[in-house]
Amino acid sequence: MSTALPLCPQCNSENVVKNGFIHNGKQNHLCNDCGRQFVEAPQNKVISPETKGLIDKLLLEKIPLAGIARVADVSEVWLQGYVNKKYAQVPRHAKVRAKKKDS
Repeated sequence: MSTALPLCPQCNSENVVKNGFIHNGKQNHLCNDCGRQFVEAPQNKVISPETKGLIDKLLLEKIPLAGIARVADVSEVWLQGYVNKKYAQVPRHAKVRAKKKDS
């Protein structure tokens, strides 16, 4: 008794094999034609603007990222990527004036 494997979401190929399991125990698949790895019926979690606002406020405090991830109910990997994007948006130039020398 064999169960039909899902089609590849990228190239719609039927040349798909099982490829272990992901962190939450769901079956991972691999397309032999395009190399795409995928999970059938993924559960993508969308982070709301309210949660992002809370995270922005918590980042201003001296709270570890692991603590912020627990409070905001987001993954640490997602949070690290979010922080990296925020950091990349910060301007990198500083305005410095020359000191006046005492005469």
